[in-house]
Amino acid sequence: MGETSMAEETSETSQIFALRTTANREDQVMDFITSNAKKKGIDVYAIVRPHGMRGYIFIEAKNRAEAEAAAFKVPYARGILPKMIDLVEIEHMVESTKKVEMNIKKNDIVEIISGPFKREQAKVSRIDKTKEDVVVELLNAAVPIPITIKMDAVKVIRREGEENPE
Repeated sequence: MGETSMAEETSETSQIFALRTTANREDQVMDFITSNAKKKGIDVYAIVRPHGMRGYIFIEAKNRAEAEAAAFKVPYARGILPKMIDLVEIEHMVESTKKVEMNIKKNDIVEIISGPFKREQAKVSRIDKTKEDVVVELLNAAVPIPITIKMDAVKVIRREGEENPE
């Protein structure tokens, strides 16, 4: 909220904190914190939900007070851990998701590899990179119903315009 640009602030003064959450409510907590930060002008620069780690998200903010203000009275948020987190400690968790984002395009034919629709084929109709979600329509369904699932729950089996390799 100072007069320096956000890029300057993040490179010089940002800190990373772990926020405990109720398991399987990480996405909701992230949405609430994002909304809080925007509404109240809180200096939160990034929120990360590490793949495979339940009950925690990471918040990059100007300082502890800003991170706590963003998480204040957020449903399912259970408190910021006392120790600050070094980027080196979580870097491997952040880098692995970048590969998934670039691999999926609209109209791709994908196979769902986890969840209740496992082994079903679907066509990608929309991608939300910030939430790491894809909206797909099952190919073998009688009525096409859009389903929102995580990017890491699908694998591309064919691009639009390519012949089926089988």
